[in-house]
Amino acid sequence: MGSTLTLTASDGQSIEAYVAEPNGTPKAGIVVIQEIFGVNDHMKHVTDNFAAEGYAAICPSFFDRVEPGAVLSYTDFGRGREIAGQMSNDAVVADINAAADHVRSAGKVGVIGYCWGGSMSFLGACDANIDCAVSYYGSRIIQYSPDMKPKVPMQYHYGEIDQSFPMDAVEKVMSEQPEGEHFVYDGADHGFSCGDRPQFNHAATEFALSRVLKFFEKTL
Repeated sequence: MGSTLTLTASDGQSIEAYVAEPNGTPKAGIVVIQEIFGVNDHMKHVTDNFAAEGYAAICPSFFDRVEPGAVLSYTDFGRGREIAGQMSNDAVVADINAAADHVRSAGKVGVIGYCWGGSMSFLGACDANIDCAVSYYGSRIIQYSPDMKPKVPMQYHYGEIDQSFPMDAVEKVMSEQPEGEHFVYDGADHGFSCGDRPQFNHAATEFALSRVLKFFEKTL
């Protein structure tokens, strides 16, 4: 079980963050970037799991900049998009940096994001002070990819039947970002790694996580 603290970004904005510490000396730091629904119980569980794997893990409440404490239902995509639409790229990068700074004492810092957070992890890989990044079904990457390049190693995970990130878009990103590690999961949908959503795919989740942990071991 983790705890909540307040981060202050370089622009002076304060946001809350959920933090989970490992037993013993941490291997490195991990910034977990939320889905479009906020820092809910699932995102805290993800953060706890990375701590259990030996990482100092932190999950910032990015939406605090717009609506403090916002936690949405899994059907409230509209409100999530409204809040996300008010977040500038610069603000996201500032919040990633603030979270990374908090766990920097653990060593190198990786970022992992899901859904909206998967796209924001791409922004972090391009502009934030981090050492690697992982994106799960970050469909907004297609907007950034033609003009942006990650400065650090990056790994991408896609669902084969994800209609918000269809395979033609995935293939375009793959061609634009050939340096990254790209993985597609047969029969997996958007949000396949969230156990609280109906599209949860246990096999794809376990396979993807095994790849993530190997990636973090290699890069951090």
